[in-house]
Amino acid sequence: MKGLINKILFGIKKISVNQFPYDIEIIAENLDVPWALDISDSGTIYVTERTGSIRIIENGRLLLQPLIRLHSPFVSTGEGGLMGLVLDLNFSENHYMYVMHTYEESDQLYNRVIRLVVNNLSARVDTTLLDRIPGGRIHNGGRIKIGHDNKLYITTGDAGNSLLSQDVNSLAGKLLRIELDGSIPEDNPYPNSPIYCIGLRNPQGLAWNSNNILYATDHGSSAHDEINLILPGANYGWPLVQGNESSNEINAEIPIIQSGEETWAPSGLAFANDGPWQGSLVAACLRGEQLLKAELNGNGRRILNTNEQLKNQYGRLRDIIQAKDGSIYISTSNMDGRGSMLSGGDKIIRLIPNVQ
Repeated sequence: MKGLINKILFGIKKISVNQFPYDIEIIAENLDVPWALDISDSGTIYVTERTGSIRIIENGRLLLQPLIRLHSPFVSTGEGGLMGLVLDLNFSENHYMYVMHTYEESDQLYNRVIRLVVNNLSARVDTTLLDRIPGGRIHNGGRIKIGHDNKLYITTGDAGNSLLSQDVNSLAGKLLRIELDGSIPEDNPYPNSPIYCIGLRNPQGLAWNSNNILYATDHGSSAHDEINLILPGANYGWPLVQGNESSNEINAEIPIIQSGEETWAPSGLAFANDGPWQGSLVAACLRGEQLLKAELNGNGRRILNTNEQLKNQYGRLRDIIQAKDGSIYISTSNMDGRGSMLSGGDKIIRLIPNVQ
């Protein structure tokens, strides 16, 4: 394979591939800091904008009118705003959509998860499922996904207070798990608590492989970004350890891969169960301005090799999902105050598998 780099990064071979196995299509431009994507069975794509709107891409066209625009007490400040989005597994029947957003109350920032009901090209707020998650100008986490167990998984950041990540009385710096009606699953590791695992800093990506193993991305404080294999009740170390460090104070899980002194800033995460990248985790990276593709071994517990895709081609990448037809959708995040102003602003990019 041309371009093979014989470099070992923490025991993982890092390779570079010249031939890109997807055709690239820009399906939407000039979005206002897109954060999360999901796609319905009918092929309609829903996109959150951090400034408070949910946009619709239908038949390959971005509609001018938002599905909904959130208002006060919603706020978009710093890294907070309208973040995660996921459609109910029975969306075509019940029209439920779940989103996570920041709001302000008594001069304090919080995050909450709400359920919307979609009616054609508009939506209304139906109910609040989880409230008063600590928020801040930085480190809100914000990714929400529905697992194979039909539970809602929610990533939360430490809200700028690293001590909260080890505090089991705080919802900050955690992975949370609730029923779709907001109640607490009986088999959660912490009784009567939505906490599923602790010790995270600013996790923004969740994905399951074909064996239902759950992975999450997390941002290190200075490089040492992580992809973790998630276990119920586990401790991922922050702020006592990061990367491959260990501590006598806690029993911390070691990430299946970490960036060392390099900065990826991994956000959205997808598992490719079809197409050219089948069997790999793919992380959308902000600071790294790339897709990081990590090939998993057969049981999904070890990474065999990694390679960088689309490096420096589209700037900061925020989210990634795979559609049923094998296409991959990516959102950029160049208008968030940390990226370069690129022509066409923030985009939604479709990767279409090459047909040989």
